Amino acid sequence: MLACLLMTSCVTLGKYEDLESRYNQTVKDRNLAKRELKELQDENAELQRLNQSLSVSNQDLSAAKSRYERSADSLRRELEKARHNYDTTMENYMQQLSGKNRDLAKSQKQLSDRTRELNEKEAAFAERERELLARQQALEDQEAAARAALAAKEQEVENIRNAVTKALTGFTDKGLKVETRDGKVYVSMESKLMFASASWEVSDEGKKAVKELAKVLEENPDLDILVEGHTDNDAYKGRTDIKDNWDLSVMRATAILKLILQYGPKIDPLRIEACGHGEYAPKVENSSAANKAQNRRTEIILTPKLSEVLNIVR
Repeated sequence: MLACLLMTSCVTLGKYEDLESRYNQTVKDRNLAKRELKELQDENAELQRLNQSLSVSNQDLSAAKSRYERSADSLRRELEKARHNYDTTMENYMQQLSGKNRDLAKSQKQLSDRTRELNEKEAAFAERERELLARQQALEDQEAAARAALAAKEQEVENIRNAVTKALTGFTDKGLKVETRDGKVYVSMESKLMFASASWEVSDEGKKAVKELAKVLEENPDLDILVEGHTDNDAYKGRTDIKDNWDLSVMRATAILKLILQYGPKIDPLRIEACGHGEYAPKVENSSAANKAQNRRTEIILTPKLSEVLNIVR
């Protein structure tokens, strides 16, 4: 029984060896007592036989018997004590084993709960990873579409620049310049082509340039049109209701805007606006007459509508 309990439970080697030693010693003591008892019984029988033949030694034999009986009682008491110690040890061991089993069951439940929690987190992580991959793919597709749309817009800007350059070829040596910056087409016209000094009335040559430009703008309805007036930093000296360069730049921008709408009747007025910067957005420093001539200009800025691209990236 002891061996079975020891094999089916967790006990330290020291405890096991101590328990086994004590048990073996008890067995030895019990066997010794049995042997001694047997010897006593044999002797008692012999004494009885002797008593029959030697009645005179009966008292000695009785005394010897008593001594052996007392010895047997002492051995029995020791055996009972050993048995009690064994029972106490086994009870303590079983209590410890029960506690260990409870701890083991608690640990197994905690492990089971933790495993379930980890499995749930792994499933959630896998789902999140799938969502992120799908989102990444969607963003990549969106980016590719946006790049394609932007490339198309860039090509559109280049086509517009080419069309405007072609339409205004005859004016490039008269102070007119066409260029692209930041995805926009800039048509810059110096004041010597468009206006007399301190005036906002467009010259005949300037009207011709605006007329050719208006044809291109009619053919490209997806362009936003901004007309900006600019001056140098010389004080305005005209004799009109205009008070300063800022007023003059606004009047010049508005005059060109009206001509664009006049020569391009199909142009939606909602596409076009005018503003004046006066002397506050110079192209170069007003440090020489040549630089001031560059700053006295009207710029027509053509911007492709980006609604298609914005719809893609939303």
